Amino acid sequence: MTDQTPLDRFKQALTGTARALAREEEVEVAWSADSPSSAGKNFRVPLPGRNVPPDQAREARGFADSFALKLRHHNERVHEKSAPPEPIARACYDAVEQVRYEALGTTQYNGIRANLDAAVELRTASDPIVRADSAEDVPLPTALSLMLREALTGEAIPERARKGVDMVRDHIEAKAGGDMAALADSLDDQASFQRLALDMLRHLDLTLPQDAPDEGGEDGDEEDGETPEDEDGADEQDEGDAEPQATEMAGETAEGDADGEAEEDTEGEQEMGEGDPSDEGEEGMQPVRPNRPWTDDPLDFNYRPYTEAFDEVIEASELCDREELERLRTYLDSQLAGLQGIVTRLANRLQRRLMAQQNRSWDFDQEEGMLDAARLTRVVVSPGHALSYKMERDTEFKDTVVTLLIDNSGSMRGRPISIAAISADIMARTLERCGVKTEILGFTTRAWKGGQSREAWLADGRPAEPGRLNDLRHIIYKQADEPWRRGRRNLGLMMREGLLKENIDGEALLWAHDRLLRRPEDRRILMVISDGAPVDDSTLSVNQAGYLESHLRKVIGWIEKQSPVQLVAIGIGHDVTRYYKRAVTIMDVEQLGGTIIEQLAGLFEEE
Repeated sequence: MTDQTPLDRFKQALTGTARALAREEEVEVAWSADSPSSAGKNFRVPLPGRNVPPDQAREARGFADSFALKLRHHNERVHEKSAPPEPIARACYDAVEQVRYEALGTTQYNGIRANLDAAVELRTASDPIVRADSAEDVPLPTALSLMLREALTGEAIPERARKGVDMVRDHIEAKAGGDMAALADSLDDQASFQRLALDMLRHLDLTLPQDAPDEGGEDGDEEDGETPEDEDGADEQDEGDAEPQATEMAGETAEGDADGEAEEDTEGEQEMGEGDPSDEGEEGMQPVRPNRPWTDDPLDFNYRPYTEAFDEVIEASELCDREELERLRTYLDSQLAGLQGIVTRLANRLQRRLMAQQNRSWDFDQEEGMLDAARLTRVVVSPGHALSYKMERDTEFKDTVVTLLIDNSGSMRGRPISIAAISADIMARTLERCGVKTEILGFTTRAWKGGQSREAWLADGRPAEPGRLNDLRHIIYKQADEPWRRGRRNLGLMMREGLLKENIDGEALLWAHDRLLRRPEDRRILMVISDGAPVDDSTLSVNQAGYLESHLRKVIGWIEKQSPVQLVAIGIGHDVTRYYKRAVTIMDVEQLGGTIIEQLAGLFEEE
């Protein structure tokens, strides 16, 4: 056990604690660089640094404690039975339930209280409530859950969310202040707590009285039908201490959905407001990925950026310090250890095919050269035959460079970007062994909602049809002449929370293409990995429909018809064959590694 790292020992302790708290021996804890989550008895918590800094350890403990408390004190069947149908009401209903089971742990264990405080601080940091400028911008599920947590446990509202909560506090307290006091008396009874929570949502005008399933029980008309079921649900919850029911989603997943709903409601109003160039983004800001049919735009349709002053082409190492890059790379390796073996086997197959093309071939039946032992039998059978010789000749194999251009937009968040990163890593390693240089690039934007470009447009009086209205961020993960070992750490940056924002594919394609044209190699291959159409809300809100897609199509058409660069695309979950002549669409990101290899092999084997 002496070879264990502090991180290994911490994980073992965290798993043991979670099992004891949940009273479940089968609980497993894994690391995550994305949003923490749970699926049944499998928990994914934030990955702390290699030396397990105390603040990061508390955050990991906080999420593990929350998931364990949910497994122990939450009954999913009781919860679903009373859930309201309205989206905002449902998000509030889920968030309030999370407050209940976390409050049970907070009131019982001081250690859990400190851990949950750290988890709440981390969740709040990426919530839209911290940037709310008016009451309409405040996500109600977040504000309601923080206020209820304050009322039930006495824990203060996190500093960064206090301003947002204060904007809606008077409204919530005026309509539901009494409900919060009543909820404190029902923490141990989930069914009773949820009936009171539904009352609170009705008082907040989030759901209608007829939508509440317990109304009939209160009137006495359905007392025989409804009440026993509620009592059974409560009994089930009591028994859940010994036999908890597995759940499918993390408590904060509901909170994230709620944030998304609130953000979606206010997004139309925010579009014309000033963007925040320092905004790092969050789950609730994830762009909607259109997959609509294409219609041709007028022939006089032009494309231009409003300003290029705020665009950047930047090395991955400049966006993140070395220590964090190491931590993110460690997470990437651990998360996809199983997948890496599969993709590596496929990569070895690609290497054999490439090496076979580079190996020397033979000219047979020559008058001189090396003796052809395979033809000696005919000399033995017919001694009159002359000896046969063979000569080696080199097979022409074009000097080649491959660029992998990876979509770094918000819709790639999670497993797609993880698999794209590890596949790019393995391809670079494999192609390097074959003498093929590889460049790895990524594209996104610096901000949501336009950033400094939009601010400049607003300051100029909002001229009509301004063109592209966001700040580009083009990232160099690995340069073509850079050895794989030097660039591998940079790929961990794709796991960084807040990096993935909008995507403007046309300009990214031109950027990667121009870099390839400056290369001296005879064969140049550009492979695009994306999950659909270009999306930038700021640009699309002030230009005519299809603005970004039209530009993308023109760029692709020009490259495919006139450029010496070979272009191929892989679409993840969305059809990209309507854009690219040579493309393939995969529905499962697990297929990405094998698809990259097959597409590259096909290009290499073309005459």
